[in-house]
Amino acid sequence: MIKISDIKVPEGADDEHIRKKAAHILGVRPDEIYDLKVIRRSKDARKRKNVLDVYTVSVRADNEERLVGRAAGRSVSICEEKSYSYPCHGERHALHRPVVIGFGPAGIFAALLLAHEGYRPLVYERGKGIEERVIDVERFFQTGCLKPDSNVQFGEGGAGTFSDGKLSTGVKDRDGRKQYILDTFVRHGADRSILTDSHPHIGTDRLKSIIPSIRREIEAMGGEIRFGAKLTGIEADTGITGIYINGDEYIPAESVFLCLGHSARDTFEMLYDTGISMESKAFAVGVRAEHKRRMIDEAMRQESASYKLTYHCRDGRGVYSFCMCPGGYVVNASSETGCLTVNGMSYASRSGENSNAAIVCTITPEDYAGFGSDALAGVRFQKSLERKAYEECGGMIPYQKYGDFKAGRISGDFDEVQPACRGMYSKGNIRNVLPGYICDDIIEAMPSFGKRISGYDRDDTLFAGIEARTSSPLRIVRGEDRQSLGIRGLYPVGEGAGYAGGIMSAAIDGMKSAEAYIGVYA
Repeated sequence: MIKISDIKVPEGADDEHIRKKAAHILGVRPDEIYDLKVIRRSKDARKRKNVLDVYTVSVRADNEERLVGRAAGRSVSICEEKSYSYPCHGERHALHRPVVIGFGPAGIFAALLLAHEGYRPLVYERGKGIEERVIDVERFFQTGCLKPDSNVQFGEGGAGTFSDGKLSTGVKDRDGRKQYILDTFVRHGADRSILTDSHPHIGTDRLKSIIPSIRREIEAMGGEIRFGAKLTGIEADTGITGIYINGDEYIPAESVFLCLGHSARDTFEMLYDTGISMESKAFAVGVRAEHKRRMIDEAMRQESASYKLTYHCRDGRGVYSFCMCPGGYVVNASSETGCLTVNGMSYASRSGENSNAAIVCTITPEDYAGFGSDALAGVRFQKSLERKAYEECGGMIPYQKYGDFKAGRISGDFDEVQPACRGMYSKGNIRNVLPGYICDDIIEAMPSFGKRISGYDRDDTLFAGIEARTSSPLRIVRGEDRQSLGIRGLYPVGEGAGYAGGIMSAAIDGMKSAEAYIGVYA
């Protein structure tokens, strides 16, 4: 098979146009290539009057090595299509079914793989199923009445269910896991465009039906998913012997997958008190920046434009955009009483009035040393900021124009950009919430972002605060066998454990840990 990259054709060109361009690159007639498959599709909109579609494709032809050698270009190479292969089973016989804690992306794909291979996993999720969870979240957006175990962070599908559903990742994977995950989403209702888009996304509206469909597949193969079931204790010596659910319900277990979200703070504390090996790590904190979608699209020269911005500050810190949501909404993503944090969300159409992204500053353990020297110091630091954010506007999301953020004053009337928000909001001074060095670094970075996207640093840009949960502030340490150090049978997995940063990377990590288990047990 031949892989051809960087095929540029006019926007909207059909498959035959792509085939002709591929044939031209290889120096053959169009009818001499067959089985053309689009691997990736993106846009080149740098010239407004000449927008191009850019494709990477695979084709088959006779004498492929000779054709590649003749093309002699970096954009043409021999490739082998890699499809996912289920791992070989080990020989040890388990006494109990594997247990999966958490039903976000890591837990879903760990459980799905285990179910496919006949292990009938038991899944415990502290939140509710999507059908009930959606009702609780909508009520919270409208009234501010928070349910600590059923909200934007907790429940079936994890935090990603109320986000953009982005499936991009920088994780290198040569074993077909990414394709397996994408194919699974498509099989359960996602648009087929995610198979080829350079920046695939599903949209929170579609995830609400896709995730329960995957759950039903797991159940059909003997897996069991129980909602409203919170991990409250672990029993172990050198290895796991059992867990406690909802206080006193004991479940014997010898293999437990900790697929926690990054907001499971009470569970982190329980694990720390139990003696599980953990360490603090870097993460990021900042604000949500909102602009008119039309302005971003015009500056980027494409519809529902996405961007990624980075800046290296004079003090050595990095400021960067994170979780960009074209045509999306800022959401109140709080999960604890008296604390407030925000996230971004968009629907599949990405057609809302505003586009938003987190603008965050890197934080290291040295920055929160005043909150302790143990693994939970970052959690305490996060909570202290979220309490300030809650207090700033009495539990409502603090909003502030960028010009007023620079001046340190509460905004008057908003201008052209009006909040596109899910949850109650009010005007506040985010400078009262974030540490001064974070505010100063964001202010330093914004003019640079404005040079890359015209108008980005306008004074009427809206800031919503705060974005505090970009990733887990700690890591549950594991060995090369993917098991917790000193506790055999305990598998720390995914974003909450500190090994992933988004839907795709968490799902891949879940699959890898399930594979490790399968390689041991029959």
